[in-house]
Amino acid sequence: MESRKVDFEGSLGAKLTARLEMPEGDSAPVAFALFAHCFTCSKDTPAAVKVSRALAARGIAVLRFDFTGLGGSGGDFASTNFSSNVADLIAAADYLRQTHRAPSLLIGHSLGGAAVLAAAGHIEEARAVVTIGAPFDAAHVEHHFLDALPEIEQKGEATATLGGRQFTIRKQMLEDLRQQKQKDRIAQLRRALLVMHAPADGVVGIDNAAQIFTTAKHPKSFVSLDNADHFLSRAADADYAAHVIAAWASRYLPDAASAAMRDAKAVARAAEDTGAATESGVVVEETGQGLFQQRIRIGRHVIMADEPQSMGGLDSGPAPYDLLAAALGACKAMTMRLYANRKNLPLTRTRVHVVHDRIHAKDCADCETKDGHIDEFRVAITLDGALTDEQRARVLEIADNCPVHRTLEGEVRVRSKGTAGG
Repeated sequence: MESRKVDFEGSLGAKLTARLEMPEGDSAPVAFALFAHCFTCSKDTPAAVKVSRALAARGIAVLRFDFTGLGGSGGDFASTNFSSNVADLIAAADYLRQTHRAPSLLIGHSLGGAAVLAAAGHIEEARAVVTIGAPFDAAHVEHHFLDALPEIEQKGEATATLGGRQFTIRKQMLEDLRQQKQKDRIAQLRRALLVMHAPADGVVGIDNAAQIFTTAKHPKSFVSLDNADHFLSRAADADYAAHVIAAWASRYLPDAASAAMRDAKAVARAAEDTGAATESGVVVEETGQGLFQQRIRIGRHVIMADEPQSMGGLDSGPAPYDLLAAALGACKAMTMRLYANRKNLPLTRTRVHVVHDRIHAKDCADCETKDGHIDEFRVAITLDGALTDEQRARVLEIADNCPVHRTLEGEVRVRSKGTAGG
C-alpha cells in the first residue's frame, strides 16, 4: 500500500502532520476513514499504524494525524483540550473533503474514541463510528495525572509525566474535560456504532464499553478484543480489529457498497467482452490472514471461511460445517418456495434453522452405524402463511427431498489429487 505524508491546518492554527494510508494499485479507495489516536499518543502508535494499514489493505483509505502539540504537529499541547481535539478532527475531515473525499468512517482509540463520538455530529458524511478501548466519560483521563491534580487546581497548571514524557496540564484542560456531555452525544449519535474493547484492559476498564453500548441506540455492535492489551501492541490483535472494522463498516458505507457493485459489474463486462468463461466449481485459497482464513470463489461470488477464535481462527467468516449446514438450509428453503409457487400455496415466508453436531452412533435409534460417531443435522422449519395442515405437511415433506438433503444421505465420493503450485 502507499503511505503519503501530508499536513493541514489544525483548529488552533498550527500545522498538523499526518499520514494518508492508501490502498495498493490504481483503483480508487472504497471509502475514506479518520483515525484518532489516544491521549498524549501520536499517529505512529502501534494501534494507529497497524489498524490504518490493515484497513488500507482492504480498500479503505485512512488518514491518521497528530493532534495539536503532539507527535510531529505544531502548536502547544498545554493550550489544547478535548474540545480542540474534536475541532482538529473536524479540520482533518475538511482536509479529506477538499483533497479526496469526506470520511464516511470515524475510528478512535482510547480518548480518541471519545473524540470521534463528539466529532461525528459535525461531519455530515460520517456514516459509521468505531471506538477501540474508549472511555465513556472524557474526564476519565484525569486518572493519568491524579498526583498533579492538587497543584493544577491551586496554581492553574502542573507538569505531569505521561508515558515516560513530561507534559504541562493546565486547569482549562480539566475544566473542558469535565464539561463534556458525552452521554448526550452518544445517545444522539445517529450513526452506526461499533464498540471494541478488551475485557482485561488495564487502562480503560471494560465497564466503559458497557456504558457506551447501553447509551447508544441501534444500529450498534460490540466486539470483544479478548486477550489484547489497551494499545493493541500485538500485530495479530490490530489486524483482527482492522478486519472486523472493514467487514462491519461495509454494511453502513454506501460508497463501499457502490464500489463493490461497480467492481462486480466490471468483472462481468470483462468476461462478456473477452468471452472468458468463469472457472467452474468452487475455488478455495488461503488469504494469509490468521491461521485458517480462506477466500472462496464461486463463479463471480466471493465469500470468506474461517474458524472461531476458540479454535484459533479470526472468526472472520463461517466455519466449513456452518457452510455445509447453510447449503442444506438454503436448499430446503428454495425447494419449498418452488413447490409452493407451483401449487399456488399461501406460503408467505420460510425459516430454516440448521444445527450440526457429532453424536455417538449408539444414541441414534434409526442409524445403521452403531459404533463411533456420526454427523447429525437437526433442522427446524417455520412456515408462515394461511396453510392448511395438509398443505403444511406436504411442504415439509418436499423439504426433505431437496437435492442437498438427498446428497448428504446418499452415497458420496470425494476424489482428490495434488498439483504443483506456482
